[in-house]
Amino acid sequence: MSRVEKAVSDVNEAVVGTVRDIGEYIRTQRSNAQISLRQLAKQAGVSNPYLSQIERGLRKPSAEILQQIAKGLRISAEALYVQAGILEERESGAVVDAVLADSELTERQKQVLLDVYQSFRRENRASPSTSDDEGDQSQPTETRQN
Repeated sequence: MSRVEKAVSDVNEAVVGTVRDIGEYIRTQRSNAQISLRQLAKQAGVSNPYLSQIERGLRKPSAEILQQIAKGLRISAEALYVQAGILEERESGAVVDAVLADSELTERQKQVLLDVYQSFRRENRASPSTSDDEGDQSQPTETRQN
């Protein structure tokens, strides 16, 4: 087997592994939510056999289908995208969780806010300041009573 054939084989194995992983993840989430395959298929707008094939790792669903499945499972589409290898896992925390949970923001607005937030964090890690209250330069004043 040549190096190119070996590389192609490795990529194919990785894709098959990812497809199997996303299927197992969906099955686990469905089981935890106590939703039948038929119910989830109906909620996601896909056929029972297609959803079954996804869960068994035989089909790789598109991002759109993953979003519909996530909605049916009442979980974040981002969680499925990470499992499917479409997105990289994000750092979580109170700010990230709050932004992602805000139903009044569009997905694009959430992404922009998180990008700005992450850029500030990277900047602060790169050049730690000497003072926590860098912007507050006021001095306490004494009050005198006569």
